[in-house]
Amino acid sequence: MKEILNRLINQESISAEEAKNVLVNISNGKYNQSQIASFLTVYMMRSITLEELKGFRDALLELCLAVDLKDYNPIDLCGTGGDGKNTFNISTLSSFVTAGAGVNVAKHGNYGVSSACGSSNVMEFLGIKFSNDHDFLERCIDQTGICVLHAPLFHPAMKNVAPIRRELGVKTFFNMLGPMVNPAFPPNQMVGVFNLELLRLYGYLYQETDKNYAVVHALDGYDEISLTGKTKVISNQSETLFSPEDLNIPQIKQSDIFGGNTVEEAASIFVNIISGNGTEPQNNVVCANAGLAIATSKQISHQEGFEMAKESLLGGRAKKSMDKLIELSNK
Repeated sequence: MKEILNRLINQESISAEEAKNVLVNISNGKYNQSQIASFLTVYMMRSITLEELKGFRDALLELCLAVDLKDYNPIDLCGTGGDGKNTFNISTLSSFVTAGAGVNVAKHGNYGVSSACGSSNVMEFLGIKFSNDHDFLERCIDQTGICVLHAPLFHPAMKNVAPIRRELGVKTFFNMLGPMVNPAFPPNQMVGVFNLELLRLYGYLYQETDKNYAVVHALDGYDEISLTGKTKVISNQSETLFSPEDLNIPQIKQSDIFGGNTVEEAASIFVNIISGNGTEPQNNVVCANAGLAIATSKQISHQEGFEMAKESLLGGRAKKSMDKLIELSNK
């Protein structure tokens, strides 16, 4: 590790194989906490390369507890987090809306590190059980259209890193990796990233796969379609600049999608929206994201996906999916 750290501190990069080996060694407990913290910190001070990101991704996918859900042709809606915007849980709400629209979802998520409330925080608060039991997960996706893959249960290799990430409390390169290392290896993905540089890296890496994908970054900094301005979208079909007008909806203000300062506040906003009582900007931002996920999975237009998402949210099907998942969790 000493040699790797020296090279990184001197602004050198490491190969994909070296990056992969570092994470394997971390999982095997070969480094102490100070070395791991230093390694994470280096990547806050300099950009990650395509080869490094690829190596980290390959290590985590190789070390994860894989779950086979391919018969359900699922999609994952997952943001990197780390955009510092403290929105409500848009991708998690969009996941239930997508499931309610008849598109199966394998939702990968974790507790918030740099935000007040991550995907797992709000779902746990609502009474959704986290499990890596295959039968339970299959029952969930079969009966509700969605199952929740809580990252720590599928990435035991990262137990040496989790406390350090919590103590640091800022985004690390693991934020960049989260959406790429879904243990169900979903054939469809909608991913939000926190900057344009990462959007480009994701675009390159996903080009090498046979997934249906859409990678998004709002130009004013959000890791999702925020409707507060234009959003860059890279997919397996095209590279576009999305505007709210493309869906015939108005641009919104940052304050319209604020997520609260506590898990309780975030959960209250979540339940209000999924119950059909959200404001027009809240509903539109959820349906714009869910709509792109539906469009990505079905390979239809974003406009068609948006209409299906609105029917799912406002017709109560998204809430039905969530209620059933909570019921299964408590059996």
